[in-house]
Amino acid sequence: MTFRDRPFAVWGLPLVTLVLALLLLGTDAGGVATRLRGTLFDFLAVAYPRTYQDTRATGHPVRVLEADPAAIARFGAWPWPHATLAGIVGALKQHDAAVVVFAGTIDRPDPASAKNLAALVPAGPTYDTARQALEHLPSPDTALTAAFAGVKSVTGFTLDGPEPASDVGFKSQVVWSGSRNPFDRVPSARQVSGSIDAVQKASAGMGALNLAIEADGRVRRMPLVYRFGDKAVPTLEAEVLRLIENKPALVLKSDDGQSGLFGGPPGVVAVETGAGPLATSPDGAVWMSFSGANPNRMIAAAALLDGTLAPDAVRDAIVYIGAPDTLVQTPFGPRPVAEVHAEAAEDLLLGTVLRRPPMAEQAELLCLALFGIGCSLVIYRFGVRAAAGFVLGVTGIVGYVAWRLYTGNHVLFDALGLAAGLWTIWATGAVARSVEILWVRSALKRAFTDVLPPRVIDVIARRAEPMKLEGESRTVTYLACGVRGFAELASSFRGDPAAFTRLIQRVLDPMMSEALTHGGAIDKLTANGFTAFWNAPLDDPEHAVHACEAAMGMMEAIAKTNEIITHERRIDGVAFNPVEIGVGLSSGPAIAGGFKVHGRTTYSVNGDCAVVAAKVQELSAQYGPAIVVSEDTRKAAERGFAFLEVDYIAVENHDGPVKLYAMLGNPVMRASPKFRALATFHDHIFQSMRDQEWHKARALIAQCRTLSGASQKLYDMHLNRIAYFEDNPPGADWDGAFRSILQ
Repeated sequence: MTFRDRPFAVWGLPLVTLVLALLLLGTDAGGVATRLRGTLFDFLAVAYPRTYQDTRATGHPVRVLEADPAAIARFGAWPWPHATLAGIVGALKQHDAAVVVFAGTIDRPDPASAKNLAALVPAGPTYDTARQALEHLPSPDTALTAAFAGVKSVTGFTLDGPEPASDVGFKSQVVWSGSRNPFDRVPSARQVSGSIDAVQKASAGMGALNLAIEADGRVRRMPLVYRFGDKAVPTLEAEVLRLIENKPALVLKSDDGQSGLFGGPPGVVAVETGAGPLATSPDGAVWMSFSGANPNRMIAAAALLDGTLAPDAVRDAIVYIGAPDTLVQTPFGPRPVAEVHAEAAEDLLLGTVLRRPPMAEQAELLCLALFGIGCSLVIYRFGVRAAAGFVLGVTGIVGYVAWRLYTGNHVLFDALGLAAGLWTIWATGAVARSVEILWVRSALKRAFTDVLPPRVIDVIARRAEPMKLEGESRTVTYLACGVRGFAELASSFRGDPAAFTRLIQRVLDPMMSEALTHGGAIDKLTANGFTAFWNAPLDDPEHAVHACEAAMGMMEAIAKTNEIITHERRIDGVAFNPVEIGVGLSSGPAIAGGFKVHGRTTYSVNGDCAVVAAKVQELSAQYGPAIVVSEDTRKAAERGFAFLEVDYIAVENHDGPVKLYAMLGNPVMRASPKFRALATFHDHIFQSMRDQEWHKARALIAQCRTLSGASQKLYDMHLNRIAYFEDNPPGADWDGAFRSILQ
């Protein structure tokens, strides 16, 4: 019979949480998985950034035109007039730039054009000459598109943006290699808006400006392809890559639905480049490896236009031009859009894009499932604390794996989502376990509130295994405590029973509290006191010591109680007399267990030690000292207390006589010369009695009477026994025990 079985909630709810965590992370509901993954990847990106490298070694350095303070003072705030942009493009051509990339749309004619100014000239013949002169001036838009000649220029268009839709003449196409079309997993758009027609016609390439902004507003990937209707269209970086490799189309590789642990719908697995394929995510984006802002990437607009730029500063370069105040969030904080595009171009040229294999997400979910089941099993088998250690260990391992994969292989592994799922599973088990502990503690308190110490109840409630009531063998120390002269005391209160009840309660309450405080369990209330035991239901290797400490505490408690009650009176005016108690202790094997009856759970121990303790408590009054223990208890607690042999008795149904010892004090007393002298004399007294040397025993008793700590009552008893044995010789086979007192 068990007190309780492990509730389903403790191990079942973590499994339910595991299923929910798998669904939440697998479907990315609410962007939770994206946010967790992004947090980890941002940490890795900042902790181990890509080392900036000039891509000149690849044939094409990447630069960003900087709107430096001198240029802003000269041309004003961005956007700059188209004539200024034309001058910038012309200067870049003169410095032999390879590709000029506009990281923004040129979607309106220049408001500062001569035609617009002519419309502002007042009417009338006086101003006709000025008006006609303005109307015949060349357009800045024409100057800009003319500057595109002789240099590869890339301009952008926006998909599903806030601007009105417009016609866009795409310059290239995106194709795929493989057996299954991978573009179903590519983001789609229904509307497009681009630059003015003249700019479109003059551009060598056109790409989508849209960024892959994740749920938390950060950019970590750069898309290479989008879908517009049934057509795959390139992005800005895809067009740059196509132009520098002189290809008619961008080629993306299909995974044919074979990626991942269990396969799935086809998606993009890589982009083909001159240096070999580069890994992409299934939607056709590349994971960026950021190096952060670097002045070596920047060229000052003022220096370019003033002719003070180094001659080879932008030779064969890919130069990005964009609004300096258009910022996006990255792992390194807000960055201008043009710089983010430039970093993506560097990754493509250097081949440093990060890799997140299609099987990564499935592997993470599989690990979460396996470790989550493991966590639930550990909770079930070993408890919440062991499970916390398990989860902590797994978290450390997967964190280390994620770090090593990132730093050594440029592979992204989401250890944070896995760890968050595991800790959520553990927290569910911990909460369920806490609720279980509260419920079990409440049940134990209802059943054992007056029997077991609060600490024991709390430990039992927290244990993984239930409390054993079916019975088990244990070695325990049993204590019996009773009021000496109880019958006479009760008779003296015959006229005031209420006062007697209050008196006994005031005497026994602190006694029982001492037993509970020192780890004992209350067994029974007897006619004149109570019994208690140690080393059940919980293990207590020092049970004999703790029982003796409780007995010493009882002596201090009764002394304090007597100080109070001796100043009180009964209803008839008679003052209360001090109350004496006797305590008997015995250690030995016993059967511990319990049962339920009438809805109440009982727990007790039964064994020879309980019988001996009760008999010793009954006999203690004739020895004088209040605390008397059996030899087994004395052996187990000898190092902590001063024991003095007082008797050698036979107990009914007990194997052989039992030596009894009075407990007189702590180790300080045991070490004192006076006590050691008294103990030596006592050893000789009882040895003389066992040898039936009655005259020698009398002489030793006479000497002991004069020593400190001696009990006159004890010696009177033994002198009477000597007289008895002289009249009734015990015989040659006598075992040394006196039996007539037990009849």
